[in-house]
Amino acid sequence: MEIEKLEKRNHYEEITEQIRGMITSGKLKVGDKLPSTKEMAERFGVGRSTMREALSALKAVGLIEIRQGGVCRVLRDQPLSEAAGVLDTLQLQGSPLLELLEARQSLEISNAAIAARKRTEADIVQLKEIVDQMQAAAGDDAEGERLDLAFHQGLAHATHNSIIVQLFDTIMLQTANAIRDVRRAEIYANRDIAQQLHREHSAIFEAIVNGDPKQASEAMHVHLQHVEDIVHKHVR
Repeated sequence: MEIEKLEKRNHYEEITEQIRGMITSGKLKVGDKLPSTKEMAERFGVGRSTMREALSALKAVGLIEIRQGGVCRVLRDQPLSEAAGVLDTLQLQGSPLLELLEARQSLEISNAAIAARKRTEADIVQLKEIVDQMQAAAGDDAEGERLDLAFHQGLAHATHNSIIVQLFDTIMLQTANAIRDVRRAEIYANRDIAQQLHREHSAIFEAIVNGDPKQASEAMHVHLQHVEDIVHKHVR
């Protein structure tokens, strides 16, 4: 893989664009196996969580598959426009979006409980790094959005359940796209709200560290309800 130096702040989006371009141009062909997540992260000069975000985005549009153990292969040479666009077109339009948010809450509350039981020391280290970065990024909309997604994605991986990770990829990434404008303008760019979100993520993290499923579920519920209350004000 020929990799170009990253320039944008939102690195996972630029990585996604680069790999997508390699696939659609034929540099990477259907069936080709991608390097390991660790190797690609080192080549791009980013953390593994950022690399996983990019790979999840490519998977969401059907370009790659991610198999057990994190092995990635090119699945097709063009994105599935229907799959990529169906939920993106929801934007802030009534019932479908509210149902998507409801599905996300149900999934992530369960994820938190499972992660509290199954997390490893490596999971804790990764989540702590993200939470610490969140505090420093308060008020930075693009970085705040990236770290929020990385935290929830890291939590899904901490369940060590490949089906849960796939469900997360389907629901969370599309939810993030559907409410991106609100997320950036009303949540991450607002320093007070960003700091509150940091406290909420810290509470979830502490419950995971403590191995307390009930505490983790409750902390996740509080956090997601806060986010949904903000989004509901903008639903048409």
